[in-house]
Amino acid sequence: MAGVADRLIPPAFVFLWSTGFVTARLVAGHCEPFTFLIWRFAIAGIVLALVAGFAGVHWPRGRLAFSKPLLAGVLMHGAYLGAVFWSVSQGLPAGVSALIASLQPILAALLARPLLGEKVSARRWAGIAAAALGALLVISPKLGMAGQGAIPPLPAMICGLGTISLTFGTLFQKRFGGSLDARAGTALQYSGACLVLLPFALALEHGRLDPVPQVVLGLAWSIFGMSIVAILMLLHMIRKGAVAAVSSLFFLVPALSSLMAYAMFGETLSLVQIVGLALAVIGVSVASRG
Repeated sequence: MAGVADRLIPPAFVFLWSTGFVTARLVAGHCEPFTFLIWRFAIAGIVLALVAGFAGVHWPRGRLAFSKPLLAGVLMHGAYLGAVFWSVSQGLPAGVSALIASLQPILAALLARPLLGEKVSARRWAGIAAAALGALLVISPKLGMAGQGAIPPLPAMICGLGTISLTFGTLFQKRFGGSLDARAGTALQYSGACLVLLPFALALEHGRLDPVPQVVLGLAWSIFGMSIVAILMLLHMIRKGAVAAVSSLFFLVPALSSLMAYAMFGETLSLVQIVGLALAVIGVSVASRG
C-alpha cells in the first residue's frame, strides 16, 4: 500500500498545488491578500495542532528545535504565498504567477549539491532544462507587451522573490525538518508564516475579507485542500525523495493552472504556449524519474 500511495501522491499534489494560483485569482478583489493568508494559516495551524494533540505526537523541545519549523514556515509559506497572492491581486495573471513559481526546480537543482550534498544527474538536468524551456515558451508571447495582457513588472519581480524563498525553504526543510512529526511541524510552520505576514497586513491593509461565496469557498479550499492535504504531501515527498526530483513537479503546475484559469476566467493560451506546456510535461517526466 505504501508503494501505491507514493505513486499517487505526486500527481495528486500537482493538482492540488495548481489550484492555489486559481484560488488567488478567485478571491482577488473580494479580500486583501495578507489578511486572507493570515486567516488561512491560522485556521489550518489550529486544526493541525488539535490533530497532533489528539494523536499524542511529540512537539519540539528547546529554543533551537522550536525555531526551525518557524523559519521553514516563514520561507515556504509566509514569504512565498504572500508574494504570490499580492502579485495576483496587483494584476499578475494566474498562469504567469504559476509559471514564475515553477522555475523553482532550477534553483533547487543548483543549490542541492552545495547545501545538501545531493548530486543531480545529467539525465535530471536534461529534464529540468527541457521543462524550463517549455516554461519560457509559455511566458514568451507576453514578454515586452504593453497595455492589456502585459505582465506587470513589479508583481512579477515580487512573485520571483517568493519563488526564491520557497526554494530555500524546501532545502531548509529537507536538511532540518525530517525528524519532526509533520502535523506538529506544519502547525508551527503556519505560526511562522502568520508572524511574518502580520506586519504587512497591519501596515498595508484594513482587514478586508468579504463574506461572499468566492471568499468562503476559496478560504475553505485553501485551508483543507492546500494548507493541510497538499502541504503534508509535499513534506512527505521532500522527506523521502531527492529535492531536485520533487521540485521538478512544479514545472507541471503552469499547465494545470492555465487550463483551470481558461475554464474559470477565460485566460487564453496560444499555440506556442501549449507547445511549451507539453515540453514542460516531458521534461518533468524525465527529471523526476527514479
